[in-house]
Amino acid sequence: MEKELVLDVEESPKKKSQWCLFAIQHILAMLVACITVPLITGLPIGPTLVAAGCGTLIYVFTTKRKSPVFLSSSFAYLAPMSTALTLGVIDDGTMNYAAVMLGMLMVGVVYVVIALIIKKVGTNWLNKLLPPVVIGPIIMVIGLGLAGSAIGNITSGTAGIHIFQLENVGGLPWQYTFMSIVVALVACFLTAFCATSKRKNLTLIPFVIGMVGAYLFACVLTGIGYLSNLNWLKIIDFTIFNKDWSNVGSWITIDFVFVKSFTQTAEFSLKTVGQVALLFVPVALVTICEHIGDHKNLGNIINRDLLDKEPGLTRTLIGDGVATAVSGALCGAANTTYGENVAVIGVSKIASVSVIILASILSIVLGFFAPLTTLLQTIPACITGGVSLILYGFIASSGVKMLIKEKIDFGQTRNIVIASVILVAGIGGLALGFGGFTGAYTISISATAVAMFLGIIMNLVLPKPKENNEIKEVDEVVIKE
Repeated sequence: MEKELVLDVEESPKKKSQWCLFAIQHILAMLVACITVPLITGLPIGPTLVAAGCGTLIYVFTTKRKSPVFLSSSFAYLAPMSTALTLGVIDDGTMNYAAVMLGMLMVGVVYVVIALIIKKVGTNWLNKLLPPVVIGPIIMVIGLGLAGSAIGNITSGTAGIHIFQLENVGGLPWQYTFMSIVVALVACFLTAFCATSKRKNLTLIPFVIGMVGAYLFACVLTGIGYLSNLNWLKIIDFTIFNKDWSNVGSWITIDFVFVKSFTQTAEFSLKTVGQVALLFVPVALVTICEHIGDHKNLGNIINRDLLDKEPGLTRTLIGDGVATAVSGALCGAANTTYGENVAVIGVSKIASVSVIILASILSIVLGFFAPLTTLLQTIPACITGGVSLILYGFIASSGVKMLIKEKIDFGQTRNIVIASVILVAGIGGLALGFGGFTGAYTISISATAVAMFLGIIMNLVLPKPKENNEIKEVDEVVIKE
């Protein structure tokens, strides 16, 4: 029988070289999603990587090193963040950094307060509210909901972060898409081959080999493109390095949001505090539900109950909340559990918290060291999209695995209805948005959260079948006779 985990939560790699490779694998898995948030909002990239590492360390030690979770920038707060940065702005070129910092502090406080309430009332309600018939489809939604992102990365054309404008470089658009798909499939098949290989060393680092191999292939294509002047072969954009690196001081980036807040010109008042609260607090309640779903998924993969037992929901919430408050001060973004890293654990079967700790340290170093950050930004989106075919699919498959493990009977119409509503609402993108009192800001609820709420409501209101009870009663009568 195949061993469930190569390295369990408390175990560490014996070789330092393996330890580093396992950690780098987590960095590569989370990189593109992590820096996408600051790219969208205009916040600094380096501090976002630093915040991911610091937040993960806070979480790991708050949870007593019992939960192998990597935290990084959350997409759930994009709308509140974008709006908060514009509150009270006087000049077009400025941002209200203090407002977004306050928002993340409020999120952290909400998490801690909810965690303390749970400590008092316990978590027995959790299993009633979120049984496997609800959690299984939700996990599937988390994975399949990211499918569009994976395909979007694969067909994006050329370099992932600094994309060439197709209309400015000549050639036919289909050529760019075709070459991106080719590179993506190289990454996908290399990763898949390593993950299923009979050679143990390959199964431990499939994503490192897949991404590095595809990157080298993309380098060859790019070189041919420059030599033959075929722009559609230039998969990697190396023009990002066109800056003066002669000054060693430019190699180190210290661009933290709390430092920027001291020099901001945006107005900040009690009215701003109220607006920030309306923006961030409702979303915090939603992401707590996502937090629970992510930990249920991870617990299912590593065969541990992370919420009812060790480390417990109280500690995971406090760790996530404090990490978000600190992240807000460093980069302005919230922290959240990354499904990509959960999938890495599932595929590689390495659940070592020691690996997560080293990945956190590497993320911090990476965030400060500008040349290395720049190099990683040259990784084409199509490569990340290629390995994401496995990463996101694995998350969805974990939901199916949970349903099978818990022996959910889909011969019962009730179970089919609950799963159907969750899957269609979540994958279909049934997100909700609410305008603020002034119409200047919006509270958004993600499709995953909406699907979870619908699943919970369905599970509570739909009548449960009595067949099992009737059979049990008949069995008891037969036994007595």
